[in-house]
Amino acid sequence: MWYTVVIAILVGYMLGNLNGAVCMSALVHDDVRSHGSGNAGLTNFVRNYGAGKAVFVILIDAGKAVLACTAGGLLLQPYLDFTTGAAIGGLSVMLGHIFPALLGFRGGKGILSGLFIAVVVDWRIALIILAVFAVAYFLTQYVSLGSILGATAFAIAFVVLHRDNLTVMLCGIVMGAMTIFMHHGNLARLLKGEERKTNLFKRK
Repeated sequence: MWYTVVIAILVGYMLGNLNGAVCMSALVHDDVRSHGSGNAGLTNFVRNYGAGKAVFVILIDAGKAVLACTAGGLLLQPYLDFTTGAAIGGLSVMLGHIFPALLGFRGGKGILSGLFIAVVVDWRIALIILAVFAVAYFLTQYVSLGSILGATAFAIAFVVLHRDNLTVMLCGIVMGAMTIFMHHGNLARLLKGEERKTNLFKRK
């Protein structure tokens, strides 16, 4: 069993290294991490390249999350239930997204990946975090606030909905905590009133 767990973790982690924002900026011989906040995420991509190509960033990051979770679920299904395997795959792909070894450990913050991890692991959690993010963003135009609140809802939802499965619950808590931690700079700027608002639908 354990070698299969290791394989699932490695598959998820390596898929996480495939960063949508970095891939799309590389097509124009650039690196999104050399602009703006220096983050390899959707928000920084939109700020610097517009929303037009952002759909491809979403497709890449969503695709790798779904693939990693599905692979984890299927690989570990002979030993664990699909949901547990998918959660392990989800945690692995998020680690690869945030700390990608192939990209110098400079990745994204995990919000987009987290949403699609939730889609596979438990669609109810995906709806909850999407609703929380949408309300916070459309009321304030702060992507970071929506992300922080969404990540908090993500962790809480895993605790509430999967309290009978310790592995799934812990994976959800760790993923939510990592995402919140990655936004510590944004949180500091929000508290100081210095955070930048973002129009995610602006085209360049």
